[in-house]
Amino acid sequence: MEELAIWLVDIVKLFGYPGLFVMAFLESTFIPIPSAATMVPTGYLIHQGEMNLFMALGVSTAGCIGGALLNYVIARFLGRRFLVAYGHYMLFGPEKMEKLDVFFARHGEISMFTGRLLPGVRHVISFPAGLAHMNVKKFCLYTGLGGGLWMATLICVGYLIGDNKELVKAWMPYVLSSAVITAGVMVIVYVLYQRRKNKGSASVKGAKVNDLAA
Repeated sequence: MEELAIWLVDIVKLFGYPGLFVMAFLESTFIPIPSAATMVPTGYLIHQGEMNLFMALGVSTAGCIGGALLNYVIARFLGRRFLVAYGHYMLFGPEKMEKLDVFFARHGEISMFTGRLLPGVRHVISFPAGLAHMNVKKFCLYTGLGGGLWMATLICVGYLIGDNKELVKAWMPYVLSSAVITAGVMVIVYVLYQRRKNKGSASVKGAKVNDLAA
């Protein structure tokens, strides 16, 4: 495991930011590449002063959005029939398609944010959004927020490894808890905003109906 970790650090260091973008892009498509394989070594290199935190986070988030957009485009323009026929090659078989359709319908646009934090879901959550023709700007926003939070969490883990591996074991629960709490707060804020928005729309419609009746 130690030799594997050293090899991964060397690979990330060799390809730099362009390689980081490509790996984040592929990881966000239907290709099941573990993001930890590149982001944790990136955090370690940031600790060593070999990479810049903001550059690494920005590049990886951009790659995350780009890869998710590829899935979105496939679903939106090739449609459900294509995914039914070939989705199993992209780890998006009929059963998973049905479950994610329900997940997207139940949670709406915010599922693009929460889905990026769920293992086994983050690779394919963009397909239901494409099938539903979700607004592209909102799709990129929520994908970027969720993907950026996940990338930042993995970078933190790699940074904490630094010169003290025992420190990771002590701080890992706090890092993961912070990510979950942040996601929960953002979901609550979104739900409250949507409720307030819907109440406002209902009030406006009610006022118009009353005006017409009068």
